[in-house]
Amino acid sequence: MNALPEIRLEAARPTLDARPLEKRVGLIALATDHTSEVDFRRMVASERVGVYVARIPYANPTTPDNLRKMQPSLSAGAALILPDEALDAICYSCTSASVVIGDAEIEQAIHAAKPGVPVVTPPMAGVRGLNAFGVKRISILTPYTVETSRPMAAYFAAHGFDIQSFTCLGFEDDREMARITPASLVELARNVTHPQADALFVSCTALRAALAVPGMEEAIGRPVVTSNQASAWNCLRLCGDETPRPEFGRLWTKPLAQ
Repeated sequence: MNALPEIRLEAARPTLDARPLEKRVGLIALATDHTSEVDFRRMVASERVGVYVARIPYANPTTPDNLRKMQPSLSAGAALILPDEALDAICYSCTSASVVIGDAEIEQAIHAAKPGVPVVTPPMAGVRGLNAFGVKRISILTPYTVETSRPMAAYFAAHGFDIQSFTCLGFEDDREMARITPASLVELARNVTHPQADALFVSCTALRAALAVPGMEEAIGRPVVTSNQASAWNCLRLCGDETPRPEFGRLWTKPLAQ
């Protein structure tokens, strides 16, 4: 072995930025999730905004009881995202679990680890997205079973929406939900949107629905709001990014509505 060189300690300290990236978005994803992280990298991450991901335990099938079991893991998951550093927004990326557990309970659990950070859930972002269009009459499409869809219907009804139609696909495994093709979602949007609905909400962070938004909007001639599309939009708006990006749908031309 050749002789090792002398290691010299540089006396001058390099200049440090306040943060490696200007804005930070945390994402709590399910262990089984194929889609949320990919969508957030595509829609949120940039040279200005970083996306930082933690995964928490989840086991199929997608039932209200199994979804509720994630609640105790939320604080620990949030704590793993840049420990002891501030975030500009954090999203718990599960629509069905959010309506079962409750937005307030999710916020409380995340604030136990990340006090004061703005918390986004997909159904909350969906409501804000629909409010950005000023609509009340909506259709809803989910990949879930009827049992898992019922809390979703109750959530949107409680937020003042008149649900003209609600269609579910009967899937129990979120890994299969992720395999539904975006082209199929376009055709489903055409078939399930009620004539009297002013917009369509497509639920589930596992679905690759964000990719299908432009096609769905063209097919039905109305705004389409999806779980990941709305969550990403909500998080970016909380980071102060108001840039219109119509390639992600009409929603991405709108300011944040509470």
